[in-house]
Amino acid sequence: MLKATLRSFLAHKGRLLLSALAIILSVAFVAGSLIFSDTVTRTFDRLFHSTSADVTVEPKQDLKSRVPTGAAETVPASLAARVAKVDGVASSHADVSVQNITVVDSRNKSVGPTTGAPTIASDWYLTDRSPVKLTSGHAPQGGGEALLDADTADKKHVKIGDTLTVLAQPGTFKVRVVGIATFTTTNPGAALVFLDPRTAATQLLGSADKATSIQADAAKGVSDAQLKSRVAAVVDTGAYDVKTADEQAKSAASDLGGFLDVIKYVMLGFAGIAVLVGIFLIVNTFSMLIAQRTRELGLLRALGADRRQVRRSVLTEAILLGLVGSTLGLAAGIGLAAGLIKLMSVFGMNLKTTEMVVGWGTPVAAYVVGVGVTFVAAYLPARRAAAVSPMAALADAEIAGIGKPLRTRAIVGSVVGALGAAALVGCATATKTASSASLLGLGVVLTLIATVIAGPLLVRPVIRVLGAAFPALFGSVGRMSQRNALRNPRRTGATAAALMVGLALVGGMSVASASMSKSFDQQIDKTLGADFIVQNTNFVPFNKEVTDAVRATQGVGLVVRQRFAPVAVRLPDGKRIETTAAGYDDGVDDVAHVTYAAGDTAAALAGGNIGMDVKFAKKHDVRIGSTIPVEFPAGRRTTLKVGALTDQDQAEGFGMQGGLFFGIATVEKYVPGGQDSALYVNKAAGTSADQLRKNLEHTLKPYPQVQVRDQADYKKLVHDQIAVLLYLVYALLGLAIIIAVLGVVNTLALSVVERTREIGLLRAIGLARRQLRRMIRLESVVIAVFGAVLGLALGLVWGVCTQQVLALQGMKALAIPWTTIVAVVIGSAVVGIVAALLPALRASRMNVLAAIAHE
Repeated sequence: MLKATLRSFLAHKGRLLLSALAIILSVAFVAGSLIFSDTVTRTFDRLFHSTSADVTVEPKQDLKSRVPTGAAETVPASLAARVAKVDGVASSHADVSVQNITVVDSRNKSVGPTTGAPTIASDWYLTDRSPVKLTSGHAPQGGGEALLDADTADKKHVKIGDTLTVLAQPGTFKVRVVGIATFTTTNPGAALVFLDPRTAATQLLGSADKATSIQADAAKGVSDAQLKSRVAAVVDTGAYDVKTADEQAKSAASDLGGFLDVIKYVMLGFAGIAVLVGIFLIVNTFSMLIAQRTRELGLLRALGADRRQVRRSVLTEAILLGLVGSTLGLAAGIGLAAGLIKLMSVFGMNLKTTEMVVGWGTPVAAYVVGVGVTFVAAYLPARRAAAVSPMAALADAEIAGIGKPLRTRAIVGSVVGALGAAALVGCATATKTASSASLLGLGVVLTLIATVIAGPLLVRPVIRVLGAAFPALFGSVGRMSQRNALRNPRRTGATAAALMVGLALVGGMSVASASMSKSFDQQIDKTLGADFIVQNTNFVPFNKEVTDAVRATQGVGLVVRQRFAPVAVRLPDGKRIETTAAGYDDGVDDVAHVTYAAGDTAAALAGGNIGMDVKFAKKHDVRIGSTIPVEFPAGRRTTLKVGALTDQDQAEGFGMQGGLFFGIATVEKYVPGGQDSALYVNKAAGTSADQLRKNLEHTLKPYPQVQVRDQADYKKLVHDQIAVLLYLVYALLGLAIIIAVLGVVNTLALSVVERTREIGLLRAIGLARRQLRRMIRLESVVIAVFGAVLGLALGLVWGVCTQQVLALQGMKALAIPWTTIVAVVIGSAVVGIVAALLPALRASRMNVLAAIAHE
């Protein structure tokens, strides 16, 4: 049996290659994502460990907020002298390092990265742990000199002697580049500017008496843990965090972890799609191979092979296929990881392929995925092969795929589908986002499984409709192509299912993204009343000079500032919630349309007051006049009275739970040094909007990080951000289509082999080669469109239910992107034509007499 299995495997290697491609793709994405994430993690772990001081003292981070305020948390520079006296400290240094800056060249072009990485300004203090070394020029001396990192200097064409303008929180100042510093470790993609220590503290923090952290190195024989405990004993641990090098490295790595997780999970998403679609392809391939080998299997049974041996033979073939696919996929994954590492250099992150990490878990995961998926996918065909009796096999009677198996499918599919539909109905009627999203996930999984199970039952009614015009348009060739697609519903359903998965995903996400875009458009129209918004390109705050320049611009009437503050509120129901609040100037009613359930803007912005969303307030037993304890950064606390409750019915921003807002004076008092995040600007009487825009853009030329946007620009910005998510879905669709095309090609190729004698007879009675190719192409097209119809129908249901989840977050508009849906259906027909090219060509080249004599 082993010899027969090996010979069978080698005899069908050409047919199995297409199935192996699906395994290769899925394993490649799994292995590539693991290798890439392990490489980046190891590289940055080394970077953070090698550059962290033995012990660091920094301001305590009580509140975790992802919305930047522009304020730099500081410690007294004098603390360095106190730390230096601690037993076991070899040296200590008051470090200055900030990211709330913009650096521009003499042409007012930003010198910072365009990839989202920060621009960091620091004091020049060279130690053995420094990530850079001076490679040309000299160290900065005095207020007018600076160093620039070599990578930024090269990309932005900055050389020694050039003048740069630094826009910092205390103010703008100019520096001359006197030296270039080169990275000795991995460049994380940031732009680095170094100033002499006194200038850094004065110009970046506003005072020579401030620092962002105190760094201490241990004397020989003193461990980091010992030094930490000694330093902690002389500093106020209620106001400062004391961390060892390991703790500091872990903290930095956790900040980077979110970025790495996005890449990792995106690639694992590709792997998941490849695995899911590949299962259909492998099931179909083995089902057809077994159907074509019924006589061979029957002979084996007649010669004494029992059912277990036949089943084991088929599963052995599957394991061999999985081993080959996993090995090739692992090699492809290493290549994919190397490509990603090269791609990261485009974003300024200079990783080295020579330091690629292939941990033991990567090959284990690769072979578990590849062999496991193939084994599971081949199990049902193997059981089917073992269940055929010797006499039925010797008669070469293929089981037609009708009768009891389809009745069983109908029962199981109906039950699973009913459960899935109930979950989706529950999702649409739920009132809480968490429960609605959970029901959506359950409903998507169950309805997908139900559609796959019941797919063959839908083949005959749907394909009769889709192919109804074929006889009229293509005559007998069209009629035969339609009947060929109807011949084996189980096979047609499995082939179409591979395409259905990808199209269901893109259909659902297209509806969700279109609904999000429409909802945001409606909210912008409903709430935004300002003529223009001035914001930083990356939504980070800008310094006071920008605000002053805008106010002084000719034609400007009203300017309302927006400034954010991380807060924690203690609510009447006992819950403590960390969120981000916004501060505004008076005049909000002139730049925004705010709907109130109680109170008004004046009451919300009054000193000692706060406003919040009415739904949030009801949830936590808050009423007008309630007093709320509020915590701000650096341990600052106060109690604010609820002066107004808004009823905006809009989506909450990232980290903006509760819709909390108050007067900007409150932010300035409890978050000193903060910067404005946006300016809402109205034109003065007698000034046109076009003229004001020109004036503002002229004023803001020295500040390239800031943009002027009107309502249309703001809508486009939101649409572009949503489009990024949609492009990812389209990429997943592309991968699913590639594997689905392989499935259609495999099905048609095996179908041509199965129908060799039939094709020979058709050719003998006058069917031309061109007609034969057309028949196979039409069969492929109707299968592909059948998959598209099922997928889009399922996707539309998913999309509508997803919109119901979004509606609980305020995004209540539903939009169906009919253009996209029509384009996908047309694209599916094209996919069908492309997939049929090779099988049709092979069929048309058959020798007629040899085909008739084929058994």
